[in-house]
Amino acid sequence: MSKKKLISEVKYSFKELFKTQPLLLFSPGRINLIGEHTDYNDGFAFPAAINKGIVLAISKSDSDNNKVYALNKKELFTFKSEQIKPLEYGSWKNYILGVVSELQKIGKDIGNFNSVFAGNIPVGAGLSSSAALENSFVFGLNEIFHLGLSKNEMILISQKAEHNFAGVKCGIMDQYASMFGVKKSALLLDCRTIESKTYKIDFKDYKLMLINSNVKHDLSDSAYNDRREVCFRISKKLNIKALRDASKDDMATIKKDISNGDYQKALFVINENQRVKLFSEAIKEGDLKTLGNLLYQSHEGLSKNYKVSCDELDFLVDQTKQNPNVLGSRMMGGGFGGCTLNLIKKDEYIKFKKVISEKFNKTFGKDCSVYAVKLSKGTHVLNSNK
Repeated sequence: MSKKKLISEVKYSFKELFKTQPLLLFSPGRINLIGEHTDYNDGFAFPAAINKGIVLAISKSDSDNNKVYALNKKELFTFKSEQIKPLEYGSWKNYILGVVSELQKIGKDIGNFNSVFAGNIPVGAGLSSSAALENSFVFGLNEIFHLGLSKNEMILISQKAEHNFAGVKCGIMDQYASMFGVKKSALLLDCRTIESKTYKIDFKDYKLMLINSNVKHDLSDSAYNDRREVCFRISKKLNIKALRDASKDDMATIKKDISNGDYQKALFVINENQRVKLFSEAIKEGDLKTLGNLLYQSHEGLSKNYKVSCDELDFLVDQTKQNPNVLGSRMMGGGFGGCTLNLIKKDEYIKFKKVISEKFNKTFGKDCSVYAVKLSKGTHVLNSNK
């Protein structure tokens, strides 16, 4: 569904349900050009907001509870603001409960509210629909209740909501990119200082293609948190704050004391941080070939060293290597499913979409989904209800 249609449907649904004018916001999903699993290691990443996201309609309510209508799911969730706890099978509800709870923890006075939201981010694609949802609510609540929060404060609320209510110990990259995104640009993000430098990107005759394997992954399962624990354990062994501070020479000093699997995972993070820096230099020089090569190197590390890929993702990346019109490809996101990110010639997009879709279906007996994305603006108000 297009963004324009999404806005129209959310606005209409809100007026039907609550008979009043809402504040309307858009909060985008994100892609990460390079720098995967580096964020929780205080490292560097290169995310960008995209033109797919969550539209939220929200307003104050005079009732004694909060109402949230998930338009895509046709589910109405009603809750009171007192004694908020995570729901055992809360799915999307926990992200919203988490935001409200974390705002309460910092002493923000929130009244009751009504809301409707819908999105066009493919679920399970690794495009951070959860961060977009969290950001939309913290931004919306900040606006209607005049909480006076900065964007930096808001993304920390979103991150804590994910940690404490969804059980995912995510880094800050997803929330940051969704909140701070700049049109036609990516953000070189330092995940330690939570500061970024904006890089306007001209892909020239190429465009970004996402191929969703439609393998559903759940980041709250043990695999993601296990990788995080490995990194923290090795940092402690090296007596450093995070793997961002480690070098290959440092790793050599403890190689005999740790498993080969843990060694390879830590080495991946060190190499990936270096790739992010090389990627930024290639952007400045307009060197698209190097950008593509770095994407392939990143995937190789994610698959062979960090071991967060899967057969479907490896297949999609391998297929692009046979096509001279694709400069680079890699899996994107937490892993174990989701999307590959591909840099492909604009005039070959339709042809390759047909070819890869047929090959994927023939190999796995199911369909992949293919779509183009543009680099977009971060979370923002679409109108004013005043």
